[in-house]
Amino acid sequence: MTDSIHAATVATGFSGIQDTALIRDRSFIGGEWVGNAEGRCVEVHNPANGELIGRVAALDAMESLRAVDAAEAAFDDWSGLLPQERSKLMRRWFDLVLDAKEDLARLMTTEQGKPISEARGEIDYAASFIEYYAEEAKRPNTENVTSHLPDAEMEVWREPIGVCALITPWNFPAAMLTRKAAAAMGAGCTVVSHPSEETPYSALALAELAARAGIPAGVFNVVTGEATTICPPWTEDTRVRALSFTGSTRVGRILYRQCADTVKKLIMELGGHAPVLVFADADLEDAIDEAIKAKFATSGQDCLAANRILVERPIYEEFCKRFTAKTSAMSVGPGMDDPDIGPMMNAGSVAKQLEHIEDAVARGAKVLTGGGRHPAGELFVEPTVLVDVPRDAKMFHEETFGPVAGIAPFDTEAEAIAWANDTEYGLVAYLDTMDPRRIYRVGRALKFGMVAVNRTKVTGAPIPFGGVKQSGLGREGGRLGMEEFTEIKYFCRDWV
Repeated sequence: MTDSIHAATVATGFSGIQDTALIRDRSFIGGEWVGNAEGRCVEVHNPANGELIGRVAALDAMESLRAVDAAEAAFDDWSGLLPQERSKLMRRWFDLVLDAKEDLARLMTTEQGKPISEARGEIDYAASFIEYYAEEAKRPNTENVTSHLPDAEMEVWREPIGVCALITPWNFPAAMLTRKAAAAMGAGCTVVSHPSEETPYSALALAELAARAGIPAGVFNVVTGEATTICPPWTEDTRVRALSFTGSTRVGRILYRQCADTVKKLIMELGGHAPVLVFADADLEDAIDEAIKAKFATSGQDCLAANRILVERPIYEEFCKRFTAKTSAMSVGPGMDDPDIGPMMNAGSVAKQLEHIEDAVARGAKVLTGGGRHPAGELFVEPTVLVDVPRDAKMFHEETFGPVAGIAPFDTEAEAIAWANDTEYGLVAYLDTMDPRRIYRVGRALKFGMVAVNRTKVTGAPIPFGGVKQSGLGREGGRLGMEEFTEIKYFCRDWV
């Protein structure tokens, strides 16, 4: 089933979107809009009010493999283009995404719930990956190797790995897709992608814009439906040579096992459990502001969110007092009202916040503000501050993934480092200190893939984003992010 223009959900689910052709409810495969042969679909709801936005096609396993067919068929032509030609098409895609920024942001806030200003920021962020890899596509140069053999010339080539499967989450439905897809496409790969069934509209809008940009059919495919139906055929298919996933460590382990038989290359950005270490010599006001950002951005639904705020005892009471005052002043409401805190994505997220609060209090923590549901709606949680959180509390071992902050004191640098590293995760750590020797000493001791010093914002298209331990494999962003989607070929040629 195909449909060139399908925007039937506009009247019921979305408002204020000027270009209604961006609202798609069918998968995009081989340049066509494809529905399920039996009409199956998944419902998408606005988390701010629970209203039905619309219904999106839920494809089956055979239809999922049709996307691999399309990507494989397009691979030779796409990888065979001059890098400059791929770059031009991707640059056109970038321009169209920015032109549609307001519509894309409103669409995202409707399906995901984040404050509209954050959604606008995410569209800029998503577009930046397309722009970056449009340029980087021209730079995977051949490397010469000094020959160790007489009469031989040696080179190392980087070649596109092939068809790549991309599985993206609901918390950043546009940026997580472009970070993966633009890197793969810039390298010369074709992609099949599966967005979260809770936020499929952002991915489908990006597919519409890719088609308008002239990206050839089959290069960028978006397959909607249930992950348990869509993704297993990709993990089992030998034609899919790489899989990139952003999501929980639990699901990452499942995908890791599923990909073992076909020995795929894996790029995984999994769970995080970020510590914030605030030393007594830090700029206190700046450290509080940065900790607020680290905890509450995207309503706390962020793998980079601060999960453990550890403060040196001489400044502990003052830090808690000021941090709580700023948290108490936060606004809560629907994303279109542009509050500080929007809704949780689903009821499970709300339940986890309440569970972590109850557990911490039962173990001796004190609630300074918040502590329960917010009257704005069923999926809203009060911005919460818990102090004196003990080390064995659930929230100090599990991702909270919401607007609940836990704070505890420490006495020595060694204690702070040991506490920070006491986790199976290793994505990002935040360090606040003005001592240059401590910056490097502690920065090296922290077992995390990224360390932010006296600031929160560290991400962006040029940087190698990723973690260690059970926070993932490989890197996304930057030159290394594109190299993840390439194979190395050694070439040795006789002089004769």
